[in-house]
Amino acid sequence: MTWSEIRPLLSEAGYETLWMVAWSTLISVAAGLPLGILLVLTDRGGLLRNVLANKVIGQVVNVLRSMPFIILMVALMSFTRWVTGTTIGTDAAIVPLAIGGIPFFARLVETAVREVDHGLVEAVQAMGGSTWTIVRKVLVPESAPSLIASTTTTLIALIGYSAMAGTVGGGGLGDLAIRYGYQRFETELMWIIVAILAVVISLIQLAGDYAARSLHRRGARSGPEPRLRLLKAAQPATADVDKAA
Repeated sequence: MTWSEIRPLLSEAGYETLWMVAWSTLISVAAGLPLGILLVLTDRGGLLRNVLANKVIGQVVNVLRSMPFIILMVALMSFTRWVTGTTIGTDAAIVPLAIGGIPFFARLVETAVREVDHGLVEAVQAMGGSTWTIVRKVLVPESAPSLIASTTTTLIALIGYSAMAGTVGGGGLGDLAIRYGYQRFETELMWIIVAILAVVISLIQLAGDYAARSLHRRGARSGPEPRLRLLKAAQPATADVDKAA
């Protein structure tokens, strides 16, 4: 194939991949973030301790995470048809991509949130802060660098999943590589797609690492003062309680 023939194919497939990955990442982050925080809050010692709910949610997440993506796509065909009206094409591929990305991202969020200094949580509690305030003012801001890194990891994983979606008519660069690179023996095109994916993933990783480092440095510069203010504000409240007693 000549470059004039390859270029429009790459443009269309690249747009399809971008469409699938962008929407599935957005859904994964929007649903996985509260799910991951909920796993922390309902765990033993959490602010909303509920062992039963934690085990049920954790088990569902584990089952979805343990399922190979190609099998997940096939298992969700009926659900995909109900949501989108079809089981082929980029819109249909978004459904299994998002469902596969949500538990993946949720576990990364859980790990990131658990790393937050528990002393800050206790300080806000001493000031009378609600659970929502703690989540919004402490857990999410303090874990922001790790959350950015988790989003980057999820985005890269979904790019790989989108390539597998091409094997069942999902479109995108994976579909192009299968139809032309493998079935029609256009080896040159297949290696071009591999190179494009490698460059895109490298750029995404660099951007994600830079954003995470920037947030971490900013937090390191401004972090101690807010923490001291929180702790100092908590001390008078404790003193008042002691006097009342």
